[in-house]
Amino acid sequence: MFRVMKTNTVPRTPDETGSYVQLQQQIHDALRVQHPEWIESNGDCPTCESYESRLAELLRLSSPSEHRSAA
Repeated sequence: MFRVMKTNTVPRTPDETGSYVQLQQQIHDALRVQHPEWIESNGDCPTCESYESRLAELLRLSSPSEHRSAA
């Protein structure tokens, strides 16, 4: 069973949070498989972490803000 996740909002409910965490883990795993050269000898993957941080930033930027003015 697949669930559709809204990518223009930040997770709000426990169910949405679970879906977001699952998606984040899938992306992390896929990056590590597709780019083993990014993995350091200690197992860290700074490039993967950078992509994950950017995704989180983009999701926050695309969510509606209560503090935006209608100028």
